[in-house]
Amino acid sequence: MAPPQTVLIDGRRLRVTNLDKVVYPETGTTKGEIIAYFTQVAHVSLPHLRGRPVTRKRWVDGVGTADAPQPSFFAKQLEPGAPDWVRRMPIEHSDGPKEYPLADDVATLAWFAQVAALELHVPQWRFTHSGGRGRPDRLVLDLDPGPGVGLAECAEVARIARGILTGMGLDPLPVTSGSKGIHLYARLPTADDGTGRQSSDDVSAVAKELARLIEADHPALATHVMAKSARGGKVFIDWSQNSVSKTTIAPYSLRGRARPWVAAPRTWDELDDPKLRHLEFAEVLERVDAGIDPLAPLAPPSPALSSYLGKRDAGKTPEPMPRTASASPTGATRFVVQEHHARRLHYDLRIERHGVLISWAVPKGIPESTTGNHLAVMTEPHPLEYLAFEGEIPRGEYGAGSMTVWDTGTVQLEKWRDDEVIGTFTGQVGGRMGTARLALIRTSGEGEKSQWLLHRMKDAVAVPERPSSRRSAPRSGTDSPGSPVPERAKRDEGLAPMLSEPGTPGLARALSTPAWAEIKWDGIRAIGTWQTSDAGDGRFTLRARSGTDITARYPELTADGAPQLPASDAVVDGEIVAFDAQGHPSFARLQNRMHLTRAREIEREVVRTPIVYLLFDLLRLDGHDLTRMPLRQRRELLEQLASDLDAPVQVPPVFDDLDAALRMSREHGLEGIVAKDPSSPYRPGARSASWLKLKNTRTQEVVIVGIRPGQGHRSDGIGSLLLAIPGDDGALRYVGRVGTGFSARTLTDLDRRLQPLRIDDAPLSGVPAADSRDALWVRAELVGEVEFANWSPGGILRHSRWRGLRPDKAPSEIVRES
Repeated sequence: MAPPQTVLIDGRRLRVTNLDKVVYPETGTTKGEIIAYFTQVAHVSLPHLRGRPVTRKRWVDGVGTADAPQPSFFAKQLEPGAPDWVRRMPIEHSDGPKEYPLADDVATLAWFAQVAALELHVPQWRFTHSGGRGRPDRLVLDLDPGPGVGLAECAEVARIARGILTGMGLDPLPVTSGSKGIHLYARLPTADDGTGRQSSDDVSAVAKELARLIEADHPALATHVMAKSARGGKVFIDWSQNSVSKTTIAPYSLRGRARPWVAAPRTWDELDDPKLRHLEFAEVLERVDAGIDPLAPLAPPSPALSSYLGKRDAGKTPEPMPRTASASPTGATRFVVQEHHARRLHYDLRIERHGVLISWAVPKGIPESTTGNHLAVMTEPHPLEYLAFEGEIPRGEYGAGSMTVWDTGTVQLEKWRDDEVIGTFTGQVGGRMGTARLALIRTSGEGEKSQWLLHRMKDAVAVPERPSSRRSAPRSGTDSPGSPVPERAKRDEGLAPMLSEPGTPGLARALSTPAWAEIKWDGIRAIGTWQTSDAGDGRFTLRARSGTDITARYPELTADGAPQLPASDAVVDGEIVAFDAQGHPSFARLQNRMHLTRAREIEREVVRTPIVYLLFDLLRLDGHDLTRMPLRQRRELLEQLASDLDAPVQVPPVFDDLDAALRMSREHGLEGIVAKDPSSPYRPGARSASWLKLKNTRTQEVVIVGIRPGQGHRSDGIGSLLLAIPGDDGALRYVGRVGTGFSARTLTDLDRRLQPLRIDDAPLSGVPAADSRDALWVRAELVGEVEFANWSPGGILRHSRWRGLRPDKAPSEIVRES
């Protein structure tokens, strides 16, 4: 047997095994050949599978031979251990809901083959956008030959049925089933939502009446009676396949017979051949490679194109309307970038996916370097015919203006998720794209008008793993293998940032020198130590307020390609901040970055959750200690030092008008401001009245002391957290609990961090019985932050909402905010 291997299929990673295993002994057909078949016919088979629950018939030991067939079994519910990227939908059963897989992409078809699911059976309906069962979009007749008859008789019945259905305005298409008979499909009229206009019961009734009419006119040839005793010498017209609970073998599916026969779409001319027979998979592959797809007219227009069609009038715009365009016969994923001179010049990036072009408008085009991100806004999916569209969209029509192809080619996908797309794009010879590894990361919204970042990636990004806390710091002064820097001076070790005190506008106005105001950025403090090597390149070392080395967590600040300070050495103070789609600081988004330690996770979030290092103070420059220098002079040197830096390192402005700064921060929903005395020195580790924080929202740092188990949809995890604050004597005092503001990801992360801290007894006293009766206690080591409305007379936080962990704070540092 061939060794297991992991393959990349359409951006999905799939582990395949036993590729040399013989599945069809009579022909020697192997598992590897079956996987190849499923992927090679995907572009013609998927249109008939998408959106439908797939019942699989599996032969884990191969099909055996005609004389000694191997057993098989039906699988309806999705198998445990299925890849998480396999789309699934629940269907309610008498014993509860069961999840069914959907074959929406090539990778899922390959996984079916990997688990020996040779036969794929689907109903005639698709799931609706809301997850319910839609009305059927096709009618099927299963022409099953009874004893003494064969394909020729089935073909004769098919021709009779064709005459009746054509008279009804339907255009039936035949499929030789690969088992015994013929399936006859007819596409039904659909509503605007892409589902049929009649219920499954209505369609079944029509099919039954049609079968009864054929039997009445041809009693010696056909029967619609279910009883097997009535089928001798006749073709049974099985009309029941249109029931909501029935399934039919999907077109292009293999059959688990002695030979690798296929449910093969056929032409009507082929049905007239007296030597009509079933086709094997190699023959079907030859037909598909030759562009023969008789069932293409049955493929429904993708529901994803409803928005595209709703915005365009085929009689007024030259833009292509969807026909029966299929995926690339070579299996390569195609893309196009179009230059669109509409109201404003922008570029449209479109990538082939699920029979349509998933599209983004990119105002600034494809990034030319790895140092910046471009905004991309998702638009409606476009038909595949748009790959080659160039022309003038008339004035008054949607998207009016000229459009030309900037470049087109293929993309090798590494990842495709609802919120992340990564691939290597190769443009046409002589085109402008060249080869580029691009990442699209969704930052806000869903579907049309959702906002994404388009980032040009390096061919490979190396991010050093964070050193274990059990190891001593390396004496050689290396940040990561292959990135030598000189030995660090120990001046930054133990250097704690200067801290502000709570204040009011009145206190700020009473400072010895008229205060200036800086925005309170709602991020995490970071002391940055810059050191340049003899070769002229430099590196930042970053330490959180607690002294923790967080260098490896922010490679955009510390690795190759990061901004370079024009100094031999420097120590800066600043805030690492993540911004939301509206440009507001978001501590919630920063949570996606601040706890990561694994290189692969950090690499992904560098693009997914970009950060900015906002500098507001300079403590050392070229060997000179600046901490005793007045703030205004330190600020002047900082602005000179960082004047030519690119994002993600910036020096934000200061405000001379305190009231204007407060007003602006409130209008923009910011946390508040910090009023600073421009004449003040820098006092490392000291909390000084020279810096006063003026908040628009009330927040409180807290120590987590316990967990209340969840209920309902959170019954398996955390319901709320029990919180405390050290008193003046250092003893913990209970201040209430918080149960809102958590995302699913946050709850998972909190559970992972808190479980190792579990203890039997409460680490404090005075917790009310209502909160302590089912509490799970933890060591008081983790610090978090909450928003709250006010304090109760008894010192309990009212209406608290979780903001996130504060790994830069220690429990002993926490004080009650007024």
